[in-house]
Amino acid sequence: MNNPNIVLNLLESGIYQLIINRPRALNALNRETLIALQGAIAQVAADSSVRVLLVSGAGEKAFVAGADISEMQVMTAFEAQAFSNLGMQVMHDLEALPVPVIALVQGYALGGGCELAMACDWIIATPSAVLGQPEVSLGVPPGFGGTQRLLRAVGRARALELITTGRQVKAAEALAMGLVNQVVEGAELQATGLAQARSIAKQGPLAVRLAKQVIHQGQDMVLAQACALETKAFAMCFASADQREGMAAFLARRPAQFSGE
Repeated sequence: MNNPNIVLNLLESGIYQLIINRPRALNALNRETLIALQGAIAQVAADSSVRVLLVSGAGEKAFVAGADISEMQVMTAFEAQAFSNLGMQVMHDLEALPVPVIALVQGYALGGGCELAMACDWIIATPSAVLGQPEVSLGVPPGFGGTQRLLRAVGRARALELITTGRQVKAAEALAMGLVNQVVEGAELQATGLAQARSIAKQGPLAVRLAKQVIHQGQDMVLAQACALETKAFAMCFASADQREGMAAFLARRPAQFSGE
């Protein structure tokens, strides 16, 4: 990956940070940035040692202010469909990463930015964060999965209200409705995200990956089928070195040294 719009850093063993790096454009997602973002996600997916991914935007004004309106303004319907397909696939790729993905949001996360944050597994925000899907004010609905991920995050009535009015919500309200997991001061955002990433990274890697897989797959199943999926994942781990190490460490009252095998 070689594009200045996206920065991918290995912070420490197993922990990556992906930064949308267009601060002058409030990190808006144009086609070039989406393609670079897709490449960075593929790079993370290809690293078997990865445990957690943090996602953030450069600067303090925006996580991602939205898709690039100057680029969208002149699109034909055919070009708009291709652009939506690209954005949708990037969000699907991010959501499909086998490890937890945490969005660190400060400033604006609107339209495509809110969709990007929601494609992560959860959101930590600062008091300055503003989230929403205001696309109807531009004469279009959301195009990168906003109608569906917001629906699943806050419920049908709230999603319809926010999307059809274009209303933007500040961090405290987003926390109350369950769109955001935690609100911390701006100076603490990076440290809080890194602390959570470290907490995840020291757990059994196979167990973490399977837990994410079961939660994502099970949410659209009936309860009995989803629970059967959980039983299968639980049993699979008993064929792993991680299970033997984790339980032996617990009984010996020592920290576990997981190998991911």
